[in-house]
Amino acid sequence: MSKITKTLLAASAAFATLAADVSLAETIQPQATSYITTQDGVQLYYKDWGPKDGQVVTFSHGWPLNSDSWESQMLFLADKGYRVIAHDRRGHGRSSQPWEGNDMDHYADDLATVIETLDLNDVTLVGFSTGGGEITRYIGRHGTDRVKKAALISAVPPMMLKTEDYPDGLPIEVFDGLRKASLENRSQLYRDIASGPFFGFNREGAKPSQGLIDSFWVQGMQAGHKNTYDSIAAFSATDFRSDLAKFDVPTLIVHGDDDQIVPIDASAHAAAKLVKDAKLIVYPGAPHGLADTHKDRLNQDLLDFLQK
Repeated sequence: MSKITKTLLAASAAFATLAADVSLAETIQPQATSYITTQDGVQLYYKDWGPKDGQVVTFSHGWPLNSDSWESQMLFLADKGYRVIAHDRRGHGRSSQPWEGNDMDHYADDLATVIETLDLNDVTLVGFSTGGGEITRYIGRHGTDRVKKAALISAVPPMMLKTEDYPDGLPIEVFDGLRKASLENRSQLYRDIASGPFFGFNREGAKPSQGLIDSFWVQGMQAGHKNTYDSIAAFSATDFRSDLAKFDVPTLIVHGDDDQIVPIDASAHAAAKLVKDAKLIVYPGAPHGLADTHKDRLNQDLLDFLQK
């Protein structure tokens, strides 16, 4: 047996002996430091940027995206001294893809798990689109003991679906069409949404950004098929009116008046009437994805809101 072979065998045996020690085995195994586990066993990926002693702002993303969609706002606010935290919703991004629980109650409870696990207080909740529903249901289910302020950005509340007692919503055929397109070819669906109404690239004179289109598609395809399919019902058919009535913290509502995804009359205008003393800012000509197309203005509006 060669000297090199003997050395390798000796090293291998020594490593095996050391690894048998439980404490060492735990040390050398990858640690899920960027994950939080919910009570039903779902792993939620999260980002925690900025100074740990900074004022806390959490971000809840839209469908079918993930926390990467907030990176412009998170980078801006973290640089201003805020602690910014965003998780990938269950079934989206780098989080687990559970078969069940893809509904607004679970989304809100998952946000609660993040907040409680990290022991966050005096939090400003910021939610975009479906994420606006998430933070609204969070307040409805968990109250505002840990909440300082709330911001609804291009958000779905009070409700997107047209019903007998909510005639301002969109007809069920709109969401059935989304479900049908998702089953037929969800990759193409995400490309069509991003290259068309989401960023307003279908408007005359618009200059499409291939980078934004690609980013939307990549994030969408990271999400689970079943999860994003179920989430269509979650963001469209959930009634948030009773949740909005429980808001008792300063609330900012930002919406574009050319939002083709979540029309402003059925969302922001209605929500502003239900939340006492809510401040509504309308961006003229802005599309649904204004966190990207109007990021500089939104960044400043969020900063102004936080500093008040």
